Amino acid sequence: MPFLTINDWVRIPDSELSFRFVRSAGPGGQHVNRSATQVELYFDLAQSPSLTEEQKSRLAIALKGCLDKEGVLHLASQESRSQYRNRTEVTARFITLLQNGLRIPKRRRPSRPTAASKEKRMDTKRRRGTLKKERRASEGES
Repeated sequence: MPFLTINDWVRIPDSELSFRFVRSAGPGGQHVNRSATQVELYFDLAQSPSLTEEQKSRLAIALKGCLDKEGVLHLASQESRSQYRNRTEVTARFITLLQNGLRIPKRRRPSRPTAASKEKRMDTKRRRGTLKKERRASEGES
């Protein structure tokens, strides 16, 4: 049974994906009226045994625009006049979406200012303060 490799930890069997072929709009002449070249991919994220609950919840958040109420992912492709190329394109897009959705963002570690940057800041404040003092002194003389 062939698998789609998403990353090092996730492999999804082809049996969990279902494809539907429908007539496509766009270029193709008479050919467009006779063949079903648009490919729709369906993946039941909520019922997938290949994913852990944590992965499902992470993907549900990342892909909420593509999921229906039952938790089924819908993707479609009609870029090409070839059914095979559309199927390849929609499968590649599915893999990319899952890879991006499963990526765990790195935690930001707050950094502290360096001694040199603190010194530079204080020096700038000092210069600004002396400039203002000099202005006050010159205003009082006139």
